[in-house]
Amino acid sequence: MSLFDTFDPDSEEIVKFEYQNSFHPTAEFPETIIMTFQDKTFQVLDHVCTAEVIVNLREGRDIPVYKLNWNSRDMGIVQSNIGGPGTAGMLEEALAMGAKKVLLYGSCGVLGSALVAGHFILPTQAYRDEGTSYHYLPVGDYVDIPTADRLGEIFDELHLPYVKGRVWTTDAFYRETRNNMEKRKTDGCIAVDMECASAMAVGQFRGAPVYQFLYAEDSLDGAAWDRRTMGSVPASDYEKYLRVALEVASRL
Repeated sequence: MSLFDTFDPDSEEIVKFEYQNSFHPTAEFPETIIMTFQDKTFQVLDHVCTAEVIVNLREGRDIPVYKLNWNSRDMGIVQSNIGGPGTAGMLEEALAMGAKKVLLYGSCGVLGSALVAGHFILPTQAYRDEGTSYHYLPVGDYVDIPTADRLGEIFDELHLPYVKGRVWTTDAFYRETRNNMEKRKTDGCIAVDMECASAMAVGQFRGAPVYQFLYAEDSLDGAAWDRRTMGSVPASDYEKYLRVALEVASRL
């Protein structure tokens, strides 16, 4: 038995979010949900729009779901966990509560120094260097991301510059070794993240479209790691990324 033998599409889950005491469906739950892991995003949320907490998710802790209206569209935003397993669990809970489509966004490391800090990246495939996706999809090196085309159309409508490409999703932030980075770079990956493959696998298994964009921070390309803006992104940039997410989500 190995990780590659875990996909089981033929039997039902033993534990479902619907069984939890924290599962309280509400008609208010938005069909479109934004998920992002940066806590500073929620520090600037009040500067951008009026939002109210309508319910909590329960991925190991109470996680408020904020409801807001943008471009005459009701939607929600929630702070996701870092990493594939936690993000997948929150995505499962949001879908169980009534979400129909999800936009995930956050920072990433780049595998090519020409991608400057702050540049937008739209993943087209995610390398499955994590465990969660193997419980949702058959074995394979990559998860395809068919939603990338529509996301690119929206970025074009908004006149936002971006690049499309493969990303490397890994659970092991402190084991991003140079040899593995070079393998993924040779394979065509342009960035590294910790959630994409897992989230896309959940969405595809549950039949719900999941969209994701990333913005570049640190760079793994070079003789030494380049922190660049990692840990020092100003509040104005978090507000900018949030506004982009709201504009994008209102067009999904």
